Amino acid sequence: MTVPDFISPVVGYRVWQWDATGLRSLNGEKWVAHQPLSAVCRADVRGSIAGLSKATHNPAELPSFSCTCGVYAARTMDHLRQCGYRKLSVHGEVFLWGTVVEHERGWRAQFAYPKTLFLAADAIPFSLSEINSRLTTLAEFGTDIFLLHDSERLVLWKHGSGFDAAGLDYLINRRKEHYVRRQQERTLKPGDRVAVLGHGIAVVEQIDGKEVHVALGNRHVLRIARKEIVVNEQNNRWECEANKARGYQACE
Repeated sequence: MTVPDFISPVVGYRVWQWDATGLRSLNGEKWVAHQPLSAVCRADVRGSIAGLSKATHNPAELPSFSCTCGVYAARTMDHLRQCGYRKLSVHGEVFLWGTVVEHERGWRAQFAYPKTLFLAADAIPFSLSEINSRLTTLAEFGTDIFLLHDSERLVLWKHGSGFDAAGLDYLINRRKEHYVRRQQERTLKPGDRVAVLGHGIAVVEQIDGKEVHVALGNRHVLRIARKEIVVNEQNNRWECEANKARGYQACE
């Protein structure tokens, strides 16, 4: 079930959190494919939410004009951007129906369901298997999915036909660029710094075949087998165990 056939829904704009389990509201509420998200009032019998005074109302009156309950959506994409939410990884259009209350920031609705989803390019995993797994959680909603690249929109997933060639090509090319960039970052060059653990930071002076010559401070030159210098991903630097460095030599 999505939007009932006899309903003419309002279309709003909102953002979601997205992980391996699928879409969630910013408050953690899970959105389930083929099921509308139904508003729930979290005001207690005293009409308070998180200690703030709120007007009580009949639980069946969702959303109520006198409360803050309801599924929220902005009026326009620009309004969503102005609120600072567009920076999140997933946003899009959403159908709103049932009781829909208009307020200063858009709408609060009784029921909602995604209409179209937009993904920031940097939100897409680099592994093709992970891309497929993650996108499956979105494709289950039966919506079109677009990639945002600069100000351009690329169709990534078309409901009923799957991956779109243009969007998939973009992802593949982006992965290639990423790996080329990572390879360049992992290529040791003269001038790079290497942490010789326990001794300090050395600077690469030259790379001679399988051996690297580094200068440690103003006093010593060390020779290190290239294979012994590795990237520490956590510290984002080149490192070498001190006992792998040899040939201390006084610098003139």
